[in-house]
Amino acid sequence: MRRSITAAVVLLLATTGCGSATTSAPPAPETTTTSPAPMATPLIRSVLAAPIPVPATDGRTHLAYELSLTNALSGPATLTSLTASAGDRKLLTLSSDSLKYWTRALGDPTTPTNIIGPGQTAIVWIDLALDGRDSGSIPAELTHSVQLSVAKPIPGLIPADVTQDIAPVTVSDHKPASIAPPLDGSGWLDANSCCDMTAHRMAVNPINGKLWLAERFAVDYVQLTDNRLFNGDATDPQSYPYFGTPVHAVGDGKVVAVVDGLPEQVPTKTPSGLSLEEYGGNHIVEDLGDGNYAFYAHLKQGSITVKAGDELKTGQSLGALGNSGNSDAPHLHFHLMDGPDPLMANGLPFVIKSFRLDQRLASMDALDPLFGTGGPAKLQPGFPARDLTETSPLTLDIMSYSAGQ
Repeated sequence: MRRSITAAVVLLLATTGCGSATTSAPPAPETTTTSPAPMATPLIRSVLAAPIPVPATDGRTHLAYELSLTNALSGPATLTSLTASAGDRKLLTLSSDSLKYWTRALGDPTTPTNIIGPGQTAIVWIDLALDGRDSGSIPAELTHSVQLSVAKPIPGLIPADVTQDIAPVTVSDHKPASIAPPLDGSGWLDANSCCDMTAHRMAVNPINGKLWLAERFAVDYVQLTDNRLFNGDATDPQSYPYFGTPVHAVGDGKVVAVVDGLPEQVPTKTPSGLSLEEYGGNHIVEDLGDGNYAFYAHLKQGSITVKAGDELKTGQSLGALGNSGNSDAPHLHFHLMDGPDPLMANGLPFVIKSFRLDQRLASMDALDPLFGTGGPAKLQPGFPARDLTETSPLTLDIMSYSAGQ
């Protein structure tokens, strides 16, 4: 590359000096102004999907999305802070341990990090939670500024400490689908969903040469009875009182895919050797319209009562909650996505028409004993129960549902 630049400069000088001698000054070269001005940058960024605003049970409007950052240098880059803004308004600043908490190197979802190796890609999971007063003025565009240090600076181009502004992110104008709850009764715990660093939130699937996040807003539903998940042998699905609970259609729509006949897994045991087609276990995909597809997964073997092509009505029973596929405890995996393939799609937010928010677990750590010993669940003290409409659940919420409403 250096030879090409040198040759171009030599050619330019030779051309300027050719022709008859003259004492007049050569014409001024034409200049082209670009915006922004070109500069060497250590990071290359992309956004895996435009953020879609959705109101949630904490009274705030959430924009959940992912920044993919690739280190283009030959040495490691250490992220020291990241700021997300809308115009002059700073919406979020991550630094030190908080930035590390929300960042993972591609291919290593279990290790928090703020170091991106040479040629390596890391993903920063962003959750912008706008206060209620801001929910009516969602920004149309988001800007980001990243501060980082590089191990191998390039004199004159990239210093040891860099502040890099990265290309703006457009906020989607997609409206979250309004759905009925997929289950009926009380004690339904959202054990794995947006917007903390849960397994669903971090599920980046490399399929057909592209990264997909179908589970961005996916919910794993389990039901608490007397604040416990199971009684008796934890490896027996029948020890979970909600095993076999009817699952209901969340809206009117056509069934586009059905898989049944897969066996129940042994609770507490992590399945292995599954194909992509088996990950969802026995499942149903429903086309709700307007680019929204509903995915009901891990259903009980032999319980599905619908077939591809059926037209469903809101609240209609589809099958029963089970433990098939990639599942280590009976639960309903539910999510909305922008295509009919359960994994090769991007997850979409949704709001539930009406439900009661009864409680919330005290912290993410409260999930460990709940699934380990069955409970009792550690709850947030003094939590104010309330009825909600057109709201999205958050991980750790405990809710009461009336199917079909």
